Amino acid sequence: MGKLGRNVPASRQGDRVPPKAGPPESGGEARHRSVGRRVLSLLKPRSVAGQVFRLQLVVVLLLIATAVVALVIQDRNRAIQEAGDRSLVAAESFANAPGTAEAMTSDDPTAELQPHAEAVRKKTGVDYVVALSPYGFRWTHPDPDQIGKHVSTSYSGALEGEPHQTTFDSSLGKAVDSTVAVFDEDGTAVGLVTVGVTVDKVTSVVQHQLPVIFAAGGVALLLAAGGSALVSGRLRRQTRGLGPEEMTRMYEHHDAVLHAVREGVIILDGDGKLLLVNDEARRLLALPPEIEGRPVTGLGLNPSLAGLLGSGQAATDKVFLAGDVLLAVNVRPVGPREGSVATLRDTTELRALAGRADVAGGRLQLLYEASTRIGTTLDMTRTAEELTEVAVPRFADFATIELVEPVLSGGEPTGASMDLYRIASEGVRDDVPLYPVGRRMHYAPDNPVAIGMTTGRPVLVAELALADGWRAQNPERAKQVIDYGIHSMISVPLRARGQLLGVVEFWRSEQDPFESDDLSPAEELAARAAVCIDNARRYTREHTTAVTLQRSLLPGTLPELSALEVGHRYLPAKAGVGGDWYDVIPLPGARVALVVGDVVGHGLHAAATMGRLRTAVHNFAALDLPPDELLAHLDDLITQIDQDAAAQGETEAVSGATCLYAVYDPVTGRCVLARAGHPGPALVSPDGSVTFPDIPVAPPLGVGGGLPVETAELRLAADSRLVLYTDGLVEARGRDIDVGLGMLRDALAETNGAGLDDTCQAVLEAMLPTGSGDDVALLVARTRLLDPEQVAEWDVPADPAAVPRIRAEATRRLEAWGVGEAAFTTELILSELVTNAIRYGASPISLRLLRDRDSLICEVADGTSTSPHLRRAATTDEGGRGLFLVAQMSRRWGTRYTDRGKIIWAEQALDAGAAGDLSGLLMADL
Repeated sequence: MGKLGRNVPASRQGDRVPPKAGPPESGGEARHRSVGRRVLSLLKPRSVAGQVFRLQLVVVLLLIATAVVALVIQDRNRAIQEAGDRSLVAAESFANAPGTAEAMTSDDPTAELQPHAEAVRKKTGVDYVVALSPYGFRWTHPDPDQIGKHVSTSYSGALEGEPHQTTFDSSLGKAVDSTVAVFDEDGTAVGLVTVGVTVDKVTSVVQHQLPVIFAAGGVALLLAAGGSALVSGRLRRQTRGLGPEEMTRMYEHHDAVLHAVREGVIILDGDGKLLLVNDEARRLLALPPEIEGRPVTGLGLNPSLAGLLGSGQAATDKVFLAGDVLLAVNVRPVGPREGSVATLRDTTELRALAGRADVAGGRLQLLYEASTRIGTTLDMTRTAEELTEVAVPRFADFATIELVEPVLSGGEPTGASMDLYRIASEGVRDDVPLYPVGRRMHYAPDNPVAIGMTTGRPVLVAELALADGWRAQNPERAKQVIDYGIHSMISVPLRARGQLLGVVEFWRSEQDPFESDDLSPAEELAARAAVCIDNARRYTREHTTAVTLQRSLLPGTLPELSALEVGHRYLPAKAGVGGDWYDVIPLPGARVALVVGDVVGHGLHAAATMGRLRTAVHNFAALDLPPDELLAHLDDLITQIDQDAAAQGETEAVSGATCLYAVYDPVTGRCVLARAGHPGPALVSPDGSVTFPDIPVAPPLGVGGGLPVETAELRLAADSRLVLYTDGLVEARGRDIDVGLGMLRDALAETNGAGLDDTCQAVLEAMLPTGSGDDVALLVARTRLLDPEQVAEWDVPADPAAVPRIRAEATRRLEAWGVGEAAFTTELILSELVTNAIRYGASPISLRLLRDRDSLICEVADGTSTSPHLRRAATTDEGGRGLFLVAQMSRRWGTRYTDRGKIIWAEQALDAGAAGDLSGLLMADL
């Protein structure tokens, strides 16, 4: 019944509904064939939409597969790396744990280490923690049967302190083993710790990420299929949605537009025959009617144009001449051998406009280059040359520039004279008969150049052959210029801030003559150059002023000294005057001070500051201060200068000034040096070896903050060379100071035996072959030692009765030196100084006489630091005239302080002869 009931509807339907007539493929078989065709169309699509769909599907599937493979590989590598890191951390932690080294050196390492090793293994999740002896015998192991057995694995690298890792295949899968050494307090390896971890114990994340990847791939696949379906549907709608009437109307509109457009259109088939020609193409090519279907090569067109159209090759803006019309032709092929489409455009008027635009664009480009290339330096001559280089050959064939005479030296132009000097000339050829550079030019009043200078406006001479005023200046020279081929000229005055600086002339010989349109760019070029020349002029004036100031502040000629022979050089920077300076200062006792300094910066401020420092050094040196005290006073002075400048609102500070001060004594060969932020000296021994003595360095002047200055003492042999310099000699951009010092050492080593001036020149040529961006001061001093026969010394007892004996011995020494005529004055001076030392000083007391060139120096030293003072005694005073007499009879006198007291000295001039009659001086009203 059930089966029968279920079959009733079908039988009834078969009995009551007659079968419909249809095609043979209707029914189930037809449906199967339709599905097969759809599947086949998907596998082999004919439409672009179907191909895009299949391509996107393949790409998405490939990306999903690649991502899965990459993730698996990455996870595998990460697991191995993590296993290695885990085993290494466990091994190092166990090895460095407190008590591990002591347990390994105990009597029973296994008993000490086995419990701890198993505890670490269980807590960290590693497979095993094994402690080994340095010889490879196991102390611990998860399997107690393995304890005491030898391990054959190489562990020599671990004993040397380098952790050793190996990856191997175990019975549980791939595993990583890390071995580290355990060292005692003496650094001796007392054992090894090896830890193993299987890779499978490192949790993998691939299985968690695969569902996400598959889901993302499915979404991408759905999106690609949906996008392709949308594109396919849109294409079907665009191509099949129009009926016959709509297609006809569209064609009519297209034809109307084609014939109304102001551009010729030609459509050709694959054989080069005309299919369609619009009205504009017929007009441009002067084609007859009824030409469709004829080959384009048989229409009598320009052969080149007909060949291009018939070839079907692509072309863009090819220009052809068709009668009086200049055509721009574009050709685009339509499929392989399916024909081509060509467009024609009349460019006759456009070409004329383009020509004028090219001229205007060229002038703009010229002015742009002028703005970037003129004025790159602050040198007037170079600025003028840059103007001529920009103008030739783009604007003129030749260009010349003259400046008025005051401008060349940086002065203000007066305008009272028309005399100029040619400083720049440029041309396309070198044999031009124009006046050369350096020529003094004087223009007559009716010369076009003079007219332009007077009016301040540019002057155009379109035909030089007809310019009487220009030819009258020098008829013979004018004829040579015209015969050379120069036919036109523009003269433009160079004016800046309302002042005439000079004039520039542009000449043409090979280009077309100048026109009125050329006046504007010529004037613009001149205006740009005039501003740059004026800037260079003012810089020249300031530079000249600064150089003059600096030269006046630097020493002109250095004194001739018996202690030293000196050579010196000063090299100003390319950028301007700086604050480098040097000096040689004679000191009492035949000593001499050498000083080199540097004020950071350039210009008048640096030069003026340098002068103040040099004056201060002279004043401090007159007090005979030691080098460290002198630099400390200079530091205070710079700090005060900066504070005064800040109080007055000035922004330029002196902070950063450096100085090196040295005092040399030719009697002992002792040289005391101190430096504040300055490079140390170089010392050339008599044998030619070069060293750089270690001189303690203090902070630069003005930034020391009261820090002490330390000194260094050198013993210099005779004929040694002490080289003092500023940092500009050894430091340069792109060159390390150590390299500079090495170069200086080599340069000085090659000057052994040369004169001091030659040494200075050789050093500058070796160190600065192309000049320097900073000032350079160089001072080379060759040391001398006084002959011991020129020095006489006595120890003086603290007894006035010893004075006659000392005076008599001094007289005998003067007679031995051949200066006995000075004995009377010398006796008077040393008697006064020795008596004062005995009365007011303290032991030890000593007397020293120095015979130096044309002077005789008397020095009396005692153990007190009390300073004597010169005063005028009253008429009724019985004493107080001693130092006054010393001052009157000596060339100079003074006091210098030592570590143990003071020295009072007096210097006599030996060329002055004997003291003469001193009765008037002694009996004068003092």
